[in-house]
Order: sequence, then C-alpha cells, then structure tokens
Amino acid sequence: MKPAQHHKRQRLSSHSVGHGCFLYSLLFFPLPFCFFAKFLSRLRRCYQSHPTFFYSHQPRSLPFQAETIKAGNKGYVAEITVVTYCQSRNESDDRSKFRILLSFGQHGRELITSELALRILSILSEEQFLPKMDRASLNSTLDNVVIKVLPMENLNGRKLVEAGDLCERRNGRGVDLNRNWSVDWGKKEKDYDPYEENPGTAAFSEPETQIMRKLAISFDPHIWVNVHSGMEALFMPYDHKNRTPDGLPSHRMRLLLEELNNVHCHNRCMIGSGGGSVGYLAHGTATDYMYDVVRVPMAFTFEIYGDDSASTKDCFKMFNPVDHTTFKRVLNDWSAAFFTIFKLGPRQLDVHSKAGVSNLDKWVSIDEYLDGYLMGRRNRYGKKLEVLEVGMQEIRTYFWLFLLSSVLLLFMFCSRISKTKGGRQIVSAIPL
Repeated sequence: MKPAQHHKRQRLSSHSVGHGCFLYSLLFFPLPFCFFAKFLSRLRRCYQSHPTFFYSHQPRSLPFQAETIKAGNKGYVAEITVVTYCQSRNESDDRSKFRILLSFGQHGRELITSELALRILSILSEEQFLPKMDRASLNSTLDNVVIKVLPMENLNGRKLVEAGDLCERRNGRGVDLNRNWSVDWGKKEKDYDPYEENPGTAAFSEPETQIMRKLAISFDPHIWVNVHSGMEALFMPYDHKNRTPDGLPSHRMRLLLEELNNVHCHNRCMIGSGGGSVGYLAHGTATDYMYDVVRVPMAFTFEIYGDDSASTKDCFKMFNPVDHTTFKRVLNDWSAAFFTIFKLGPRQLDVHSKAGVSNLDKWVSIDEYLDGYLMGRRNRYGKKLEVLEVGMQEIRTYFWLFLLSSVLLLFMFCSRISKTKGGRQIVSAIPL
C-alpha cells in the first residue's frame, strides 16, 4: 500500500524505533514483530507441530512441505521461504486440485501481513483453531486444494525495518517489488515518488520478483492474493487502470469479494480495482501480472489494516496495530476470510478449464515458460537440475537464433519470388 501523498517517508528517531519494537515485544510476546530469527522459529513450529510434518526430502505423502528458494544478481542475493500445504501429496494428482498462491510481506514495513501468514499456517497445522470452525467440514474442503504460502516475500526489506527504518517498503537495494513486474512497467504518474515507487532498472530486475514469476508460472494457480496493509480493502485488477476487467471473470471475483466484505470485513472494506479505488494508478504490480500474463482467474490484492489517524512520522502505527485487541481482531477476521476463500473458491471455478481460459489466451513467452519449467523441475529434483538449466539456456538462445534465421530466409525467398514474377514475360496462350 502506498499511503496518501502527504505521508512523507522518513527514518524514525532511535527513540521512536525503540518504543515500537519494545511495544510489540511487550504486548505480543511470543509474537514480537521485530526479530526475524524468532519469526523463522515460529514458522518452523507451525508445520512441525502437525503430526505429519515433513521437509521436501521426506516422502511426498504428508501435508506440509517447506523450501527456501534463492536467487541473486550483481552481488545482491534474496531468498524466499515457500510453505506448501496439500493433504494428499500425490504429484500426479496435484494438477487436478484447486491451487492457491498467497504472498505476504512484500513491503518490509507491513509486518502484520506476515503475522497473518503465520496464523493461517498455524490453523492448517491444527496448532490453533478458528472460532466456530467445523474441523471436519474444513478437512473436506482442504482435501481438494493445494496452498502455497510465502510468509515473507521481502526478507531483505524486513531486515532493514528491524534495523530501525520502520518506513522502509522497498527491498534490500531500494526497489519497490510491487513496481518491478512487467505489466505497464516503468510508467510514472504525475505524483510519482522515486523513494516509494522505484521500479528498478528493468522489469524483473530483482531476484525476489524473478523467484515469484517462476513460482507462479510453474504452479499455475487458480487464486492469487497479495496481502498488504495501509487501509482496509479488497482489490481486484487492475492497478494500472481505473477500471476492472470485463466479463464473467470480473463478476466472479466481485461476488467473492462482496461475500468476504459482508462476512469478515463487516462492510468496512473498499471493493473494486486498485487503480480506480485508492486515488492513484500503480504500474508494474504483481496482481496485474498474475491476471494478464499468468492468467490467474481470480487475482486479488488485500489491504488488511490501516490507521488513518497515525502521525505521518509513525509508519509503524500507520501500517500495524499497536494494541492487543486490534491485533487479535485483525488476525482472527482475516484468517477466517482466507478459509472462506479456500471453501468458496473451488465452487466458483472449474479446476480443469481455469474459468474457460483458452490455450491461446494462456500463452506466455518462451522465456517465461522455460523459467517456470526449470523452477518446477528444480523444486522436485534439487541441484541435479543445475546442469540442465545451463543446457536450457543454450536451447533458448538457439531457439531465438533459429527463429530469426527462419524469418530472414522467408523474407529472402519472398523477395526472389517477387523479382521472378516481375521480370517474367507474359506469353499469350492464343496462337496468332
């Protein structure tokens, strides 16, 4: 979430920083927002607490799998932990299930979003339970879904926040990860803020977005949700336009959002396109890419909390609850909303047709396909695929050379035919 333009981003004083960290450690222990190492420990505990917990090197017949994906360029390295939940880990059966991809913590200062990810995982692991939740009914719902959760997409940005820069939303080298995607990348509005919205040197210049793109293409989800804070809203595409998509997919998305707003957001949440609702257009966002390129039938951006009364100097309070009652309410309401998505999502879409998206509409570039393919194979087979990746890069180069040479040959052939026809004398078929 990009705040209103009068909210100038600035580094807080050491006094303010210390107060914020101390407050969360005091109120929410053992849920302190300020220490990433403890966050990882809590994340690990979520899926270790499940009686059938396992890591990826163990048999694929149990519900949880955790992996850390790393990437880097120009000396900058990023890593993203991905937790996959599937009650029946049958590789051949996964593609027939309803697939959901959830990303949290894309902006470092929005710590509450990663707390929500932990709450969702703790419920899936049966460490915690939702009020009034029928576990038998929930298990029946979860039988038919595969859920990938990224609890903290922007780890390096989170570390900067923990070091004291509570206003930081960008990654470890100053790029806004939600402006680094390829749909309408690099376009700048009149109110463009280079500090807040630095899109990077090119689309997908950042390792974090490279990882996310490969993961999305290989997983091919039916639902994507990018979770932020800064206000309360349920957004659908588009971010770079002030309108929503046309047709049945848009209608289905809106119906689901209206149900969530009524039941879980208590009609407080804004609904509509991101670009048409918040007062500014955003270019190069993840949700627009998921909808336009990956062709995810239901692509959303959720804003789960915001304090309009917070001082412009208090970014922590602006994006995160600072009292225990609000903290619990946010996590309870929004975790329940996600389990409603798990239940209602498969009912709204045909898993096999992906909402009627044709193979032509589902087309992605050869580069994106091969990136997604390699991600899927690497996740399954590990480091043995490193040599294959090099080979695939060579194949990709030869493919483009072959395509270019074919076009040139076709052009030369057509030119020769044209000259031959132009220089040929016309002979009458009627004898004189």
